[in-house]
Formats: sequence, structure tokens, C-alpha cells
Amino acid sequence: MAIERTLSIVKPDGVWNGHIGDCVSRFEKAGLNVVAMKMKTLSRAEAEGFYYVHRERKFFGELVDFMTSGPCVLMILEGENAIARNRDIMGATDPKNAAPGTIRADFAQSIGENTAHGSDAPETAAFETSWFFAGTEINKVVRR
Repeated sequence: MAIERTLSIVKPDGVWNGHIGDCVSRFEKAGLNVVAMKMKTLSRAEAEGFYYVHRERKFFGELVDFMTSGPCVLMILEGENAIARNRDIMGATDPKNAAPGTIRADFAQSIGENTAHGSDAPETAAFETSWFFAGTEINKVVRR
């Protein structure tokens, strides 16, 4: 299996509702290492650039407004098949369709305020991790 890195975000609703620790704990219990982490309120330019692939969709403005409405916790997770594992832990984008026990099923209120973000492919993960983190901010974590 491949060791991968992926971006994971606890979105503003997850921060407001006190679920940072819940999310991080689920990733760590699943064997994913947090190799970079910071809390940040995104600027409009940062959010628009990050979500540029959605710029033509009608929900783009609402998404940017939400992502700039409060602090997020940005993380790089590393581990075997980290991208797929992170997405499994998060659950479906719409919390109504998310499997029981996933972050979105347990904490999200709506498809728009769905608590977490995770990269969907290796190319996306490479772009997303470099959007928020410099190489010098990424650590090597070895479990003992």
C-alpha cells in the first residue's frame, strides 16, 4: 500500500461546535499521522483560490463566504492510503447520506456546513497541501 499525504480541514462549523479534537482523534485512531497543523481564518483570496475548481458553480460564493466566516483547522495527514481513508472517516458530503459513525454523520448540519474537507485524489492533495503549507512546516512523525 502507498504512503500518501492529504489535506484535511476542520471547517468553521466544526471549530465553532467544538469538534476539532473529535476529528483529530478519529484520524489518529485510524492510523493516520498529523504531520502539519494550524488554525487559520481564511482570507477571501485564499478561499477563492483554494476552491477555484468550483468558481463556475452557483454555490461558489456561498462556499467562500462560509469558509471565511471563522477559523479552520488545516492539517496534512499521512499514512497508507491516506486520501481514501480520510474520505471514509469524513463520510459522504451530504450528512444525510453519510454512514453512521463518520464525522459528517455525527457532526455536520447540512451539505454546505459539513464540518470537514479532504482531498479527493493524489493530484488534488498535492495542490491543496502546498496551498496552505510550506515544505518546512511538514514534519516526520514516527509512531512508537
